[in-house]
Amino acid sequence: MTLFHFFNCAILTFGPHAVYYSATPLSEYDTLGTSIKAALVYLGTALVKLVCLATFLRVSENDSFDPYQELLKALISFVDVAGLYFALTQLTHRNISQNHKFQAVGLGWAFADSVLHRLAPLWVGARGPEFTWDFILQGLEANANLVLSISLAALGSLMWLRKNKPKTLIPIIYACAGIVATMPSITSYLRRGLGWHFPKVVGFELFTSLMMAFISWQLFSTCQRPSS
Repeated sequence: MTLFHFFNCAILTFGPHAVYYSATPLSEYDTLGTSIKAALVYLGTALVKLVCLATFLRVSENDSFDPYQELLKALISFVDVAGLYFALTQLTHRNISQNHKFQAVGLGWAFADSVLHRLAPLWVGARGPEFTWDFILQGLEANANLVLSISLAALGSLMWLRKNKPKTLIPIIYACAGIVATMPSITSYLRRGLGWHFPKVVGFELFTSLMMAFISWQLFSTCQRPSS
């Protein structure tokens, strides 16, 4: 039963990444190499963030919300934006369209994040003797992160790769990218500052990911239209 629970949680956590790749044109255009490169860039970015967190943040004795520490975390989280910039603009890709490129990069980015932050807790915890909803919620959180990562990659594609975008949309694009990039700090405030329980935080992440995906899709579609 415990092994069955582990496999269920693992499929919920990592399965949507494989489904997204196979169900979209990414598999037809063989963009797996791009996703793997993006995953490697994420691992390098995570290492840089880890060094920054260990250097500039102090270890808290309690789990209370510290605005100064969370502000530093939010600033350090923009290392992810630099990593996405490198993945979108500096890596060599196959001759694929901008639309497929940002999806492949976002998919590889989200998969590496799930493996790095959720595989070990699943292996250790989901195989325990007692059933708990926490690991199912972690799987749902991974799905929200997948959507947010692809949305951030889409916004980054608009910021750095598309030159002829409407000037009126530029502030909206940057504002949405800032919201997605600082989502870990926002959820930390909800948990520690407002005392939200994990299920409520995951619900917020799912709702926010769908909203950001819709906004990003609208922005991307608008920027693809020929200017009159």
